[in-house]
Amino acid sequence: MANRWAVPSKKLSRLVARTLVEFLMLRPGDRVLVGLSGGKDSLSLLHCLRFVQQRAPFAFELGAVTIDPMVGGFDPSPLVPYLAELGIPYFLVREDIVGLANEHMRGDSYCAFCARMKRGLIYKTQREHGYGVLALGQHLDDLAESFLMSAFHGGKLNTMKAHYRNDAGDLRIIRPFVRVRERMLVDFATQHALPVITDNCPACFAKPTQRAHFKALLAEEERRNPQLFRSLAATLTPLMREGLDAAVGQP
Repeated sequence: MANRWAVPSKKLSRLVARTLVEFLMLRPGDRVLVGLSGGKDSLSLLHCLRFVQQRAPFAFELGAVTIDPMVGGFDPSPLVPYLAELGIPYFLVREDIVGLANEHMRGDSYCAFCARMKRGLIYKTQREHGYGVLALGQHLDDLAESFLMSAFHGGKLNTMKAHYRNDAGDLRIIRPFVRVRERMLVDFATQHALPVITDNCPACFAKPTQRAHFKALLAEEERRNPQLFRSLAATLTPLMREGLDAAVGQP
């Protein structure tokens, strides 16, 4: 099983390790559940956290969970034998989210409804199996896109948090890739031939999204200013840190 684990580059492993320390993400005895969509980001996160786990000065446990919304074009079943080979506890939760949306959704987009349902099912799985920490694979590019979407369309300075507690206060959520560029994860997943599962939800890909627009905008700006994401990382740090004091138990 050991040779199935991919080893991140020195640059990637250092970024992740520094982020874990900077945002106080892990504690001795933590039981960490990786939200595994099957995409390059979450698969890369699982391997990076395993690398950290083998070298950390304290012990913590790793598991993974996938929520299958039972839509055409998305089949996460190949992850079952893959996670079994890795020797990681794995929970594949199937829920007819499309059916629930048709029955219960009122005045909301399907994507927003699906995201809330998935997060609720993950929290339920955590509580049932005793995992107090949820690790998610969003990276710096995701945070930058969310920041622009919030500023342009929401009238707020906001982005995804690096480490915070859920509304109920019983679970912590961490994003160890908030300092990592997406292209590093593309390279990592390609180099190690990770078994990426393509998500082809028709509701999500029926038309171009705001996120795709801002991704293209950032790419164009970065061509003009190669230091763009270094500046954005500094700009976003105070927003990333929101909720951190509560997560680590400080007043």
